[in-house]
Amino acid sequence: MHIAIDLGAGSGRVVLGHFGDEALIVRETHRFAHPMNRVEGHLRWDVPHILAEIKQGIARTASAARELGGAIASLGVDSWGVDYGLVDRSGRLLEAPICYRDERTRGRMDEVFGDVPRRELFERTGIQFMELNTLYQLVAHARGDGLPAGAHRLLLMADLVHAQLGGRRCCEYTLATTSQMVSAGTGDWDRDLLARLNLPAFLLPDIVRPGATLGTLAASIQAELGVPPISIVAPPAHDTASAVAGTPLEAGWAFLSSGTWSLLGVEIERPLISDAACDHNFTNEGGAGATIRLLKNVVGLWILESCRRQWSARGRALDYAALGRAMGELPGPVGLIDPDHPRFFNPPDMIAEVQASLRESGEPAADDEVTLSRVILDSLARKYRTVVAEIETVTGRQIEGVRIVGGGSQNDYLNQATADACGRPVVAGPVEATALGNLAVQAMAAGRFRSVADARAFVARHVPARRFTPRAS
Repeated sequence: MHIAIDLGAGSGRVVLGHFGDEALIVRETHRFAHPMNRVEGHLRWDVPHILAEIKQGIARTASAARELGGAIASLGVDSWGVDYGLVDRSGRLLEAPICYRDERTRGRMDEVFGDVPRRELFERTGIQFMELNTLYQLVAHARGDGLPAGAHRLLLMADLVHAQLGGRRCCEYTLATTSQMVSAGTGDWDRDLLARLNLPAFLLPDIVRPGATLGTLAASIQAELGVPPISIVAPPAHDTASAVAGTPLEAGWAFLSSGTWSLLGVEIERPLISDAACDHNFTNEGGAGATIRLLKNVVGLWILESCRRQWSARGRALDYAALGRAMGELPGPVGLIDPDHPRFFNPPDMIAEVQASLRESGEPAADDEVTLSRVILDSLARKYRTVVAEIETVTGRQIEGVRIVGGGSQNDYLNQATADACGRPVVAGPVEATALGNLAVQAMAAGRFRSVADARAFVARHVPARRFTPRAS
């Protein structure tokens, strides 16, 4: 049995997994929140809180494994990309990591382009231009407040947790590629790029591939939790890379990992570095099994979830099932926004921002949660249609359908709206794609599967999916 620790930007969960001869066990044993907090002038992550919750989850999962007559062979952590912590030579975290939604990176992208032109930067890294990327965060850190004394290694979030649990201080490949500091040609850090930007390349640890053994759960944590030694194995440590590894993809289909962010793209064999890919702002991120995920980041359910938090505070929140039924009963189009507009990145009042955007485009700014929710989801579906068309343009391949996975795959209104907008079938599920991909690569390292394809075939046999057919407009 294996433990998948899946960290999202604001919440986390711990999952028990077992790939039996005829059965699949995927059981969530612990879920927790870890909100960003403003500390010392920046939005930061509380790593001690995250680690305490993870340890609680490990203890619960080991207990659940014993109840099932098994034992934990390994654990692995996946997380969102780009954010990082700095540790000293002993591995001590020097300051709370800063969240990518912090305003410190504003203007830093143009600053970098003054030293390394935009086109050259894409040719070197193949990564989408977003101000939140690690590259611009590190520029802001080094040229702004300054790096803390004694900084020895930069560890992205899943890598930081692996190290804090007892693993070696390294960076897993799929997660490293989100930084915009990895060479698309070599798969290693682009140290020349950092030198040109006067950034400290000595901070960058060795890069390891998915499936690498990183060590064993620290003896002190074993004693604290009352668990035996557990191997620490690197999964595809970027959560989207794990999600794609856990997705039974059909040939010619696109994947859509749907959650706070929507990550829409296709799996390819090598980075696609072209003028069209650069102009359309695509990204080439590492995947499991020596693949590349050619995709685009789209603001996902972040806008709707932000509105729902405000409605909940006012006592007006509907559950997703009731909201979906109500949205489906609304006649005709209700308005559109651009979900990728910077105004929706982290405004103090998301509802007011959506309404202001509607008014500015000459559309009625409804005040009820059903209409505004439909505006948001219809806008997402329309954005997906645009990205699918762009994928076809840059790859020269026709997209046959879209496979939606992750928590957002449970939103039937959005699934159907996506099928309608894209004019292609949509298959929804598995919801647990990220945990499944994380667990599957650990199982591959243990010899259970020969390849990602074998693991995906197993998932396809054991996890049902739902199909949505485009309706005539």
